Order: sequence, then structure tokens, then C-alpha cells
Amino acid sequence: MISPENLHAWLDRDRPPTVLDVRWRLGGPSGHSDYAAGHISGAVFLDLDADICGTPGPGGRHPLPDPRHLRAALRRAGVGHGESVVTYDGGDHVAAARTWWTLRWAGLADVRVLDGGFRVWSAAGLPVSTATPVRRPGNVTVHPGGMPVLDPAGAAALAAEGRLVDVRTPERYRGESEPIDPVAGHIPGAANLPGVETGPDGRFTAVEQLRHRYAGAGLTLGRPVGAYCGSGVTAARTVLGMTLAGLDPVLYVGSWSEWITDPSRPVAVGPPP
Repeated sequence: MISPENLHAWLDRDRPPTVLDVRWRLGGPSGHSDYAAGHISGAVFLDLDADICGTPGPGGRHPLPDPRHLRAALRRAGVGHGESVVTYDGGDHVAAARTWWTLRWAGLADVRVLDGGFRVWSAAGLPVSTATPVRRPGNVTVHPGGMPVLDPAGAAALAAEGRLVDVRTPERYRGESEPIDPVAGHIPGAANLPGVETGPDGRFTAVEQLRHRYAGAGLTLGRPVGAYCGSGVTAARTVLGMTLAGLDPVLYVGSWSEWITDPSRPVAVGPPP
């Protein structure tokens, strides 16, 4: 994480980071209209659906991107090899966390999330622009494997061991409501831990609070824990929180939207036994 104040100071130094605006709405429209109305000066817009994630299909609604496609998008944004990147969204840290995770998976070493996103940045009176910056093409390389990934078999194994959490709302977890995917329910054995990583002030929840919450859910240091949601976006925020709290989290990227593409995979409904 990086605070708005620290990012503002960094942008005035030599070798400032590339700042990516990834504001996003589930189901669209694109967040580009928000970017056009005002963004952090010098920030480049990337579309989470079109640039950061892959094409929806058997791998879920927001699968891993093709490495060549991701590399092209990052180079268009001016990301250079070995350079720092800061990503931000509207303030819920969901799209920014998924971008952070994807770039770390792609092998980028220094990727940070702006604490509070554009909401806190603008509220602090920090510089905002409507101009689209002209950046030289970057030369970043993409090497997948920088972050661990769960596939359906791995998710099922962690669920059987009691170390897989479903961060969707309780109603979706129990199968009482499913507004997006065609099948309701959850992966058998998974616990429900709705994401609350963003506080009421718009900033990320304090690390000690996160540690207390995760410990209360039985998640302990030194043992891998998996997280999933509908399509691996909201769960990326939980993975970021777990990382800050010192846990060893793994994202099930395909999440529920991939799980249900195979009718042979079991589906559970109702509260945990």
C-alpha cells in the first residue's frame, strides 16, 4: 500500500512510478468516463476487463490474461522494465487489488495500491487532471508465475482442509441469492468470510484489525489459505489484506464462475455444517 501523501511526494522525484487508473464497475460500463472526468495527474487508464483480465469462458468471468496481451497493454501504458507501478480505483480497492495481484503474478516486483484510491486522493485536494498523458511505450516483460494460483482441484483440496474462504455476501454463499452466475451456492467445505478490507474512511483496514479478523476465522500463519469470490476480483482484495497481515494466501482466479462450468463439481447450499 501507499498513502496519497506519499504518492504525491514520489511523483515529484526522479524515477516516479507509473500510475494506473483502473476504476471499474462490475458488469460495466467502463470506468474510462470516470477517468476522463478527472484522474491523478499523469495516470494512465487501463480497463480491468479488456486489459488486465482474459476473455470470459471456461476459466470464469475474469480469468488470467494471455501474457502477450497483458504485456502489450502495460507497454502501451508506458510501464518499463524494473519500474515501480501504483494502481488505484474509485476507493473500494477491488479493481486495484486485482491489478496489483495480476502484475505481481506477471513478475513485476514493485507494485503498490493507493490507499483510499481516487476518493481519498481527491478529498485531500491533491492534483487532479482531465488531460490524457502522452507516454513513451514501455519495455516491461511479463513472466507468469510470480504469484501462486489455485485451480479447481487445488481449491477443492483447500476447502476439504478448512482453509478456503468465500468472500461473497452470506446470501450468495448460502445460495439464497445469485444475481450474476447461473448456479447458486458455494464450494463444499469453504467458509464464508465476506470482505471488509476497506474501512468507513475509505482507507484500507488496519493490519492489526485484519490479523484479528483472520485469526477469528481460524486462519493461521504458516499455512496456505485460499480465497475466492464470483470471478476472482473481490477475492484479490482479501488476498491483499491477507498478505499485509502476514498470511500465505492463494487466489482462486476462476472462482465460482469457473467452478460451475463443470457440472461434475459439487455445489453446496445453506450455512456451513
